[in-house]
Parts: sequence; C-alpha cells; structure tokens
Amino acid sequence: MARIPSPIEQIHDPLFEEKGMEVWIKRDDLIHPHIMGNKWRKLKYNILHVRESHLAGIVTFGGAYSNHIAATAAACAANQLPSIGIIRGDELSPDSNPTLRFASDQGMKLQFVSRNEYRQLKENHHQLQQTHPGYLILPEGGTNELAIRGCQEIWTEINQSFDYAITSVGTGGTMAGLLKAMSGEGKLIGISALKGNFIHSEFRNMLQHYNIPFENYELMDQWHFGGYGKVTDGLVTFINDTKEKIKVLFDPIYTAKMYFAVTKLIETNYFPSNSKIVLIHTGGLQGIAGFIEKQKKNILL
Repeated sequence: MARIPSPIEQIHDPLFEEKGMEVWIKRDDLIHPHIMGNKWRKLKYNILHVRESHLAGIVTFGGAYSNHIAATAAACAANQLPSIGIIRGDELSPDSNPTLRFASDQGMKLQFVSRNEYRQLKENHHQLQQTHPGYLILPEGGTNELAIRGCQEIWTEINQSFDYAITSVGTGGTMAGLLKAMSGEGKLIGISALKGNFIHSEFRNMLQHYNIPFENYELMDQWHFGGYGKVTDGLVTFINDTKEKIKVLFDPIYTAKMYFAVTKLIETNYFPSNSKIVLIHTGGLQGIAGFIEKQKKNILL
C-alpha cells in the first residue's frame, strides 16, 4: 500500500535557526519501499493508462543502477503487467548488481544492448513499437505528459504556503510538474545532478513542449560533485552526518546533492531572512545498495 499523501516534516538545524529559515521536507521517499518518490508520481497515471487502455505492458529504458527501471518493474509486478527493460551496457546481466537483480526478480525482462544501440532505440521508438506491439513505451527516466501530471500532485498535497520549493533534477520532469502546479506562486529551485549547462535549454524545451508558461524558477548546475553518478568521499560523509543530525537518508546521486546545495545557499544568505522553504525528497534510495557494492563507500543505511 502506498503512503499517499506523503508526510511533510519540519527540519530543525541550528544553521537554519541562526539564519532565520523555516525549512520543511516533503517525504516522498516514504510513499512505498520499492516505488518511491518521483518514480511513484511518474508511474501512477502511466500504469492507469496501460490498464484502462488494455495495453500489453510497458517497455522502458535505463542504466545499470536506474531507479526508474527498479520502480517500473515493481509497479508492473504489483499491477500484474508485463515489463521490459532496455538496459544500457551489453556487458551486463540480470545478476550484475542489486538494481538489476531486483528488476529481474520482479518479473521484468531485461534486454542488454550496446550503448550505441541504446541511443538509437531511445531516439527512435518506432522500432521498439514494431517489435513490441501494444506496449506503452516510456522514455528513460519516465517523463511524459502523464508523468508530469503525477508530479503535479506533489505540490497539490502540500497544504501550506512556501516562499521556495527545492528539488533535485535529472531529466527535469519532476521540476516541470512542480512548476506547473505552483502556477506562478513562490519560486522553484532545481539542483541539477548532471554536469554541464545543457540542462537549461533542455528544461526550457520541456516547458515549451508541455505548454508550461511559468518562469518562477531557477536551475542551478554547480552542485553535481563531478557529474552524474559522481560521488566524493566528502559527500558520503555529508550523507552520514545528515542522517545522524536530522534522521533523513538522502541518496548520493540526486537528493544528497540537493540537500548539500540547500545548506550552502542558506550559509551564504541566498534566501532572505524569514523565508519558508520546502524540499522535495524524490526518493532514489534503492540505488544506495548498488552504489555501496560498486564504490565500496560506507553509507549508513
């Protein structure tokens, strides 16, 4: 059973009190143990669409440690729907890491392809539609119009007013849904987990594509710790210290970088005094086990 609406909790930290900040966190990581955070939001209406339209199942894409792959496998299993995962890396197997083992155990059929073939399939869904007729094809990360609709509900569940909302950013779908739901009220800040400024144009294109006219946002690209999937020893220490201090676990790929950015922005007086801020915990915790196995870094679960 899903925990909807997810709880919202105030974070008490001496830094926030010193700076006159009121900081809250929307705990979407507590929605479901396997379909958590923004993955639940993105999959909700897509799963409903597949069931109501009597489609055959879902085909989607992801890397070796993809939260989206794991969540899609679990959601399809819970709804007795077939799922197929196109996995980037033809050297991989269903036993390569905890994420792929979990997806396979949930009944997802994994197809391992070269990085070049992966790119071609991702950019041309027509071929997949021919080989998998009647399936819904979900893009990498799960962002489509139905996913954005689901992400809007993160905001509509919040029954307080806030000056700022802050979220981590991968493909940008969660941020787009939040921005649409906020309807021009307050300011939305996105912390990109990807290295490079291309995310700015990609996000603008997404807003244009989905007809989201609001501009009350700022996208920050300086808190990536070296790039997507890159994690320093300092960030691991920050994750463990934060869990000890506020009893919230953040993942090293997305949400820990978001929370680190928030603390630095508050330290440097980015926000006016007496600002009220809500952070969106987008989940992603399933990936920690694989990260520990691969990187041999000690994140305290």
